Amino acid sequence: MRLVSTSMLREGIELAKPIYDGKGRVLVQRNVKLTNRMVNRLKSSGITYVYMRDKFTEDILITPPISAEERLDAVNKIKTSFQSIESKDIKNASHLMDAASEQMNDIVKGLIGNLYEQEEVMHYLSDLLIIDDYVFNHSLNVTIYTLALAKELRYNKKDLQVIGLGSLLHDIGKVYIPQEILNKEGKLTDTEFQIVKAHTEYGFEILRKSHSIPLLVAHCAFQHHERLDGSGYPRGLKEDKIHPYAKILGIADVFDAVTSNRVYRKAMLPHEGIEILYQGADSKFDKKLIDIFKRTVAIYPNGVTVGLSDGRKGIVIKQNHRYDVNPFIRIIEDNGETVQPYDLDLSAYPNITIIQAHQPLI
Repeated sequence: MRLVSTSMLREGIELAKPIYDGKGRVLVQRNVKLTNRMVNRLKSSGITYVYMRDKFTEDILITPPISAEERLDAVNKIKTSFQSIESKDIKNASHLMDAASEQMNDIVKGLIGNLYEQEEVMHYLSDLLIIDDYVFNHSLNVTIYTLALAKELRYNKKDLQVIGLGSLLHDIGKVYIPQEILNKEGKLTDTEFQIVKAHTEYGFEILRKSHSIPLLVAHCAFQHHERLDGSGYPRGLKEDKIHPYAKILGIADVFDAVTSNRVYRKAMLPHEGIEILYQGADSKFDKKLIDIFKRTVAIYPNGVTVGLSDGRKGIVIKQNHRYDVNPFIRIIEDNGETVQPYDLDLSAYPNITIIQAHQPLI
């Protein structure tokens, strides 16, 4: 199968995976050949990438860290828990979080179990699912990324449970932020940004007053926007004043934010998200953590079409565990000419690099 941008879809393309809406209903089944009407519907629905079948990639399999069914179940549970406190004050919200804590802990336990079963690096999360409520899907994605990084850092399962719960609930305070601000298409005004920033303090107050949630979970909500140079919020903490969990969570939070489709911006690919993180290395984020995080995700996911520095074009078919930016490529084109496909281990050719991803289909 092949990962393609919806902007490149055309009539006659056959889907390799089904596409679901936020209620678990199949919008477009796999093996269906797209009509122009379907293509236009996908482009307008918020779906950024899809998996398609073609003759070059029949043997490429892509296994996500969580199935569509598991994702839908988890997102709906997160949504129910978050929405249960929307109309409550902080004190009553804390009581409701106590009631939801067992269910939230179960989600984290399931994700940790999935991580230990994964043999490959993590593949792209933001695909094939239309979820209208960004906050809930983002909370799940950030938890998956945070747990993957924390596991790579060799935290034990008890610690993973706490940091996972902190990740799952890091944006709980956004239930008190007006939807028209959270979903605004244009740039926020200074006043609106101050309102958004308050979600860290709201989340801290909700969680710290809960009797069944560890205080470290509350600090994850409080500190996930703090940055090493003190430019973050709400307290402008620096370096060692920021809890290690919040440093990990901050990286996962930014990575998922930029690689997810938003009302005001199209999703970036993983290699672009990593570049954003490196722009803030050792000023905003710990560079060592970024280096390790880079090893946990597929920078160029299996199935993506890439352009090489020597003029060839190919499709990523497998990750290279020793060289995260040099996967195995199936070459299908050489300087504009279609060729008999052959596979190339990019790590064996240090002078050849990937210079573009999501090339047009041929």
